[in-house]
Amino acid sequence: MEPSTSEQTINYIKEHPFIRSCLQKDLINYSALARLVSKELHIEKKMSQEAILVAARRFREKIKKEVSTEKKIKELIRHSHIEIKNKIQIIILQRSISSEIIDGIQKMAREYNDLFFMVQGSDHYTLITSEKYALMVKQKLSLKITKHHENVALVIMKSPQEIEDTAGVVSYITSLFAENGVNILELLSCWRDTLFLINAKDVSKVVGFLEF
Repeated sequence: MEPSTSEQTINYIKEHPFIRSCLQKDLINYSALARLVSKELHIEKKMSQEAILVAARRFREKIKKEVSTEKKIKELIRHSHIEIKNKIQIIILQRSISSEIIDGIQKMAREYNDLFFMVQGSDHYTLITSEKYALMVKQKLSLKITKHHENVALVIMKSPQEIEDTAGVVSYITSLFAENGVNILELLSCWRDTLFLINAKDVSKVVGFLEF
């Protein structure tokens, strides 16, 4: 069964976060939105545009209470501590590496007391570490490296414990990165810490938009 015009409108808004955000804050010209949606969904009849307009207004009533959730998220970010680590590299390693070599890499990192994260994916390992230690890994495993990111910075956001029970925090923060044109190379978390790996040139920009 084909979805109704109302259902198509709501799905369209949900698939476009920036439109949803503006609608939530009542910053939308509803007539312009109705024309846009009808054009993109190829339902440009006058009655369809009216149905889209009504659906958008009703959906706005449903989501406007979420503004209070956004305020809660902003307050949580305001009480978070931002830490920056420079001279970081990301190395993507093939999964064909033996477990003995992986254990050796981790043991060496502990001995050097160096920054080190390793994530196991379906067919690769992602290794995040300092430039100094990355150089040693490259020398030992050059034939097993699939991809290598240099000039990377690690942004660590240390948040209050309430982050565990606050829905939408990561979604909100990543939307800030997107809105400001900053690509997240890797995203990790460990309890209250959220870690973003970005290009080093974007550090000042990130520090700017994470200040609340």
